[in-house]
Amino acid sequence: MSRLVITLAALLAVAPAMAQSSLQELLEQVQQSREQVSAEVEARLRQFRQQRDQQQALLRDVQAQLSAANGRSDELTARFDANELELEQMENTLRVQTGDMGELFGVVRQYAGDATGALNSSLVSAQLGERIGLLRRLSAAKNVPSPEDLNDFHLLMLQEMAQSGKVVRFDTTIVNAAGEPTAADVVRVGTFNLISGDKFLRYETSTDSIQELARQPAARYRKDAANLYQADMPVTAMAVDPTAGALLGLLIQAPGPRERIAQGGPVGYIIIVLGTLGLLIGVYRLVYLGGAGARIKRQLDAEQPNENNALGRILGVYNSHKRTSAETLELKLDEAIMKETPKLEKWQTALKVIAAVAPLLGLLGTVVGMIQTFQSITLFGTGDPKLMADGISKALVTTMLGLLVAIPMVLLHSLVASRSKNLIEILEEQSAGIIAEQAEKEA
Repeated sequence: MSRLVITLAALLAVAPAMAQSSLQELLEQVQQSREQVSAEVEARLRQFRQQRDQQQALLRDVQAQLSAANGRSDELTARFDANELELEQMENTLRVQTGDMGELFGVVRQYAGDATGALNSSLVSAQLGERIGLLRRLSAAKNVPSPEDLNDFHLLMLQEMAQSGKVVRFDTTIVNAAGEPTAADVVRVGTFNLISGDKFLRYETSTDSIQELARQPAARYRKDAANLYQADMPVTAMAVDPTAGALLGLLIQAPGPRERIAQGGPVGYIIIVLGTLGLLIGVYRLVYLGGAGARIKRQLDAEQPNENNALGRILGVYNSHKRTSAETLELKLDEAIMKETPKLEKWQTALKVIAAVAPLLGLLGTVVGMIQTFQSITLFGTGDPKLMADGISKALVTTMLGLLVAIPMVLLHSLVASRSKNLIEILEEQSAGIIAEQAEKEA
């Protein structure tokens, strides 16, 4: 229609220019144009109807597919619901049929978990290698374990029990105290100890290695280990650690005699020096008094006085003053005894002072240690007892050292004083006898 209007407009526009054309020609042109436009419109209508029919066919296909999909969905939904119902019924049936077996399997998982740690740190694993793969699988399993796994678990525990009662020798590589790997012949004492020669070993599970203890226990334990290592007899005494290394680890951390003395600090060393000095003085005095007493006894049996002993020197004074009066002779003899007495009582005062000072020094060390302990409590509180152990150790060690020095010093002083007193009494007794004899002569 637009073209027709355009054509008419063109004819009107060109009418003045085409005044010579006839109306017939114009009519024919208009009719041709209308026919041409009609033909084009008809073609478009046919094309539109054809596309409409195609779209309607596609719509029918899609509707058919949607209907089929809805049917399939309904079918699958029904099948899913049926499967869920069937699964629920089967689980109920399994729960009823298993009954107490579920609890049994729970116990198996629990014991497998407990046994994993025990067997992992067992000394048997140090010899046989990794054995806990089955236990880890059983402890982590969510399904019912198979009869084969349960049987293997049973056999594994029986193996552990059997190996715990055996003393086995095997070759392996150990890490020595210097940190170097070394081939060694190791003896396993059940599940309690590992030894090589006279040295105790430990099994480090984190590195799966056998390591020599950097610090060995006391000599008597090492001697037992050496005897067992070299034993050719069926029965040999051996100290075992029932905790498989825990007690041995604590035992080797216990301080030795030198470390124990060092805990006393400077006060402890002063007490030890005084004790050593007192012991030397006491032994010297005992030896001196023993020799002096032996010489006095020999003088008692001799007829002539000897200047090498106290009694001989007193008899010498008597021989020099035989002709004097009894009173004068008594004074001379008393003077001679007074000269001999300091020699026999020498260093007794020192022993007595050491015996009295040693416990006082121990008390001083106790006070110092307790002050140190209270300072630790003030700074760090009472949460960690190890922080207070240093001060308490110093207090107790110094007290112990003070008593250890004082007690023998008291006994030593009493012994020395007793022996010197006996010798002085002999001198006084002999002097009194000489005076009495002189008095009888004068009478």
